[in-house]
Amino acid sequence: MAASRIELMQQMPIFGAIAADTVEFMLTAARVIEMPCGDYFFREGEPGHGMFVLEAGSVTVSKSWQSHELLIRRLVQGDCFGEMALLDLFPRSASVRADADCIAIELTSANLYRLFERDVEQFALIQMNIAREMSRRLRITDDLLFRARMGEVPQAHEKLAR
Repeated sequence: MAASRIELMQQMPIFGAIAADTVEFMLTAARVIEMPCGDYFFREGEPGHGMFVLEAGSVTVSKSWQSHELLIRRLVQGDCFGEMALLDLFPRSASVRADADCIAIELTSANLYRLFERDVEQFALIQMNIAREMSRRLRITDDLLFRARMGEVPQAHEKLAR
């Protein structure tokens, strides 16, 4: 297992304080996905099966609104996306498109379940970290919504070129 891949994971908030052997254990069952520029990792409304850790490349997260794609955020190496699929059973809430050729590590619920069977403490820590990351993003979204309601147009809602 490449030490650089383990280090990348450990630098992320979701895998902060997770032991290297635990990260390595999770990576042994994880798929590595190569996504060409312009292709979608997933589209809004599709079933969610796991999260992705962006090892190389960049992506755009967007939502559809009245036949337009609206930018939510751009993500780069070391960022993750799709983690909501590990906690809820709802369809994808946004689309994620590769802005460049990408390499991503896919972690599924099955990966987490294997970890649960092996080390419930490390499993719980990852779950708490996912919840913290989602809470951080929710706070940002709440602030953007509040500012929009007050008449300020947040820059995060740029229209994407089709």
